[in-house]
Amino acid sequence: MSSTLSDTTRDTSEETATGVAPRRSRATLLPYALLVPAVLALAVALGYPLVRQVVLSLQDYGLAQQFGRPPEWVGANNYRTLVADGYLWTVTLRSIAFCLVNAALTMAIGVGLALLMRHMSRGVRLLVQTGLLLAWAMPVVASLTVWQWLFDTQYGVVNYVLTGLGLDYEGHGWLLRPLSFFFVATVIVVWMSVPFVAFTVYAALTQLPEELVEASEIDGAGPVSRFRHVVLPTIRPVLLVVGLLQIIWDLRVFSQIYILQKAGGSARDTNLLGTYIYRLGIGGGEFGMSAAVAIFMLALTVVLTAPYVRAMLRQEGEAR
Repeated sequence: MSSTLSDTTRDTSEETATGVAPRRSRATLLPYALLVPAVLALAVALGYPLVRQVVLSLQDYGLAQQFGRPPEWVGANNYRTLVADGYLWTVTLRSIAFCLVNAALTMAIGVGLALLMRHMSRGVRLLVQTGLLLAWAMPVVASLTVWQWLFDTQYGVVNYVLTGLGLDYEGHGWLLRPLSFFFVATVIVVWMSVPFVAFTVYAALTQLPEELVEASEIDGAGPVSRFRHVVLPTIRPVLLVVGLLQIIWDLRVFSQIYILQKAGGSARDTNLLGTYIYRLGIGGGEFGMSAAVAIFMLALTVVLTAPYVRAMLRQEGEAR
């Protein structure tokens, strides 16, 4: 026993003398040191705009401040004004409804396409994937120009086809009424978002062990049962991440709504939080109020995505 202790003491003293222990310590700290530049870049790129936004939301910052007048510190007055404004809650409810409908449709169609691609022949699957990739890669403004032409009041293909089927859609203005406006916006947003979901879920399905599917078939499980008990648990982590991203993207949608409003939609009746913030700040010169709405939108995003984050953390805990 004494000889073992002496050997251990000797080995430790030799390590200290040769510098092995300090090298191990440096090797342990090296990964954290390599993370420092990335953390600093993120802190500057994300932290400063967020802090600036919070400060701006506590000030009376308008057009005069753009030309050098010092902003007046108003504290929480901007938030109190917004909370008392009924239009903000109308826009908020409209944004949440639009977000949830679009996210649900996008996920359903994207997952369905991913499952179908799994059973397609190679040529058909390549053709479908090419179409999805082209739809995904098309610039937003260019695609919206095409969609505006499709739903045009006088020369739109949609009105022409529906009128040819005997329906009364000649000269129908799709963007003039809020309900039809959001129908067109939903078609466009879902069309743009489905490729991401389809490709991501299909990539997850390629990792699904075929042995599990074959074993469930042998046991007599039907298609619905196989999907619920074999496929869905396997791709659930991917679905959670994709669903989380979809909620975030659909809540802050801006370009599609703004361009459709410019094409003929009523801004007040069709504003979502993104366009409302823009019209308050850039359009109305109330930058302090628009910053307060932006902070409110950030808080709303955290609330809506919290269940997804909890589910992902729970999934990670179960995997460990």
